[in-house]
Amino acid sequence: MTFAEYDQLDGLAQADLVRRGQLTAADLCAAAVARAEAVNPRINAVVRPLYEAAEARAAAGLPAGPLGGVPFLLKDFGAQYAGVPHSSGSRALRGFVPAQDAELVRRWQAAGLNVLGKTNTPEFALMGVTEPALFGATRNPWNPDHTPGGSSGGAAAAVAAGIVPVAGAGDGGGSIRIPAACCGLFGLKPSRAATPPAPSRAEKWQGAAVEHVLSRSVRDSAALLDATAGPDPGAPYLPAPACRPYLEEVTARRAGCASVLALDTRWASRCTPSAPRPCARPLRCSEAWATRWRKCRCPSMGRP
Repeated sequence: MTFAEYDQLDGLAQADLVRRGQLTAADLCAAAVARAEAVNPRINAVVRPLYEAAEARAAAGLPAGPLGGVPFLLKDFGAQYAGVPHSSGSRALRGFVPAQDAELVRRWQAAGLNVLGKTNTPEFALMGVTEPALFGATRNPWNPDHTPGGSSGGAAAAVAAGIVPVAGAGDGGGSIRIPAACCGLFGLKPSRAATPPAPSRAEKWQGAAVEHVLSRSVRDSAALLDATAGPDPGAPYLPAPACRPYLEEVTARRAGCASVLALDTRWASRCTPSAPRPCARPLRCSEAWATRWRKCRCPSMGRP
């Protein structure tokens, strides 16, 4: 399988080919490892490669979940992976090895994902750039002179570079959304308690930090939220249930749906005339889902 073929497929497309027998999990794993070995020395996204274990799992067979056989990377912060060092980007924790998998890791694996390794993160995930002293800086694949953001910068760089179509991430103050913006990816921070932080704790940052993924397609993010959302037995509170599956939500056509976008506001006096232009292309794309857009002027929000 060539990289050009591998790179054209998001996670759901890869899993579909595996399900139909046109590819194997071993084919996908080999393509991901080859891509990692080619680009990771330049971007430093994967800091703990687990390629041999991933190849063994692919050969033995993976769960037939919605993303069965798809290569995946874990962030070196948050969800713990049993038997693999979990340093949280800190030299102080370089020797810490968790004894059990996080519940979220179990759900990712039950969805069929094949863990290839762990990605870089700033120390204790506290920065919007990814430059820990332990592993060194991660570079943006689009321009190595730029940052991929943080704290899920290693995950974002790996997905943007085509190593994997989707990678684990977490967000308390922007750690999914900042790297998504820096690397041209889709990054959703789910609502609090949407995915489980167990068993290491009942909630993170008083519920403000939530783990999910960074992906190249919206539908991969939706499918994985379907696969992982929901409380664990020790959850201190329950999130509101979704009205229908997230994947169905993002793939359904919206006949007659109207949305409003404010491109001009009374308080954004420093907004330049060219500022709304980046909105034009996504608005045109959204019309494929029968979404109608209406421009409006935002009312005053009390700012002088």
